[in-house]
Amino acid sequence: MKQQKNCIGTMDSSGFVEIADVVPDVILEIRYYSTFNFIGDRIDGYLKPTVFLTKEAAAALKRASDEFVKQGYRLKIYDAYRPQMAVDHFVRWAKDIEDQRMKKVFYPKVSKDKLFDLGFIAEHSGHSRGSTVDLTLFDMARGCDVDMGGPFDYFGNISHFENADLTDEQRANRCLLRDVMTYAGFIPYEKEWWHFTLADEPYPDTYFAFPVE
Repeated sequence: MKQQKNCIGTMDSSGFVEIADVVPDVILEIRYYSTFNFIGDRIDGYLKPTVFLTKEAAAALKRASDEFVKQGYRLKIYDAYRPQMAVDHFVRWAKDIEDQRMKKVFYPKVSKDKLFDLGFIAEHSGHSRGSTVDLTLFDMARGCDVDMGGPFDYFGNISHFENADLTDEQRANRCLLRDVMTYAGFIPYEKEWWHFTLADEPYPDTYFAFPVE
C-alpha cells in the first residue's frame, strides 16, 4: 500500500529488507559508510556497511542479479536506501564552500558553489524513498570491476550515459548494465550511469529517515 503524499522523515522500516538476504551474491562497497566519497567523511545515518531496499526493489534486483550471473557478472552496490539525515549532511557540506578536500577526485571541473544549481546536490533524494540503487558490474572471469568509462559519484559529463568520449567497450558495458536493469523493472537516470529507480516504486511520495544499521 502506498503511503500518504509528501511524507518526510518517516522512521517505519517495515517495508524494507537487507539486500544481502535477497541477493546473497551481491558485492557491497558502501561508499557513504567509508570516507572514500565526495565529502571525505562517513556520512550521517550510515551506521553499518550494508544496504536496504524496499521489498519490491529488492525482488527486482534479484531478477537482474540472476541474469547478470548467467553472463558471468556480479552486481556491486555503492548505495541504495539513503536516510534523510544523510541527504541533510550532503546539503550542509555543499554550503561549506571552504571544504574541498575531495575536489580533485570527484568534482575537479565543477565549482562547489554551483552544485545546487547543476543538480548534483538537493534537499531531497529519490534514494530516501527506498527503491533507488547505485551500482556497477564485477567481471567474475577477470576478477575486477567492469570498465564503465568513469567513476561512481563523479560530478561531470563523463557520468552521463551518452557521454561522447566513451570507447566502444565502455559504451557496451553501460548498455549491458542498463538493458538488464531495465528488463528487471528499473528506470535509468541519464546523468548517472550507475543510478536506477524501480519503475513502480511502492513509496513514490515518502522520504524515510531510519538509519542504515
